Amino acid sequence: MENCLFCKIAKKEIQAAVIYENDYVLAFNDISPQAPVHILIIPKIHISTPADINPENSSEAGRLVETAAAIAKDMGLEGYRLVMNCNEIAGQSVFHLHCHMLAGREMKWPPG
Repeated sequence: MENCLFCKIAKKEIQAAVIYENDYVLAFNDISPQAPVHILIIPKIHISTPADINPENSSEAGRLVETAAAIAKDMGLEGYRLVMNCNEIAGQSVFHLHCHMLAGREMKWPPG
């Protein structure tokens, strides 16, 4: 996507504090962290929202979860929360599929 912030980050047109990268995903620190560990995990291909996941691209969503598990293991995290927002009404502000990985403190429910 031409004007997508996360596509530009994935293409290295915009800098980010990269935590993990492979051929399919990129993980980087959130610029406005909501927890001591707040990492965004994105697929390198553009998918606008979780509602746009389909049989042809569903492996990308699985890779986000797989990447979170690998990061947690590498960082020695005891636990973590994964969050995906779908559309503006749910808090999505960048329309490129992404997963927020939050950790480093006790997580309460409901969130807050």
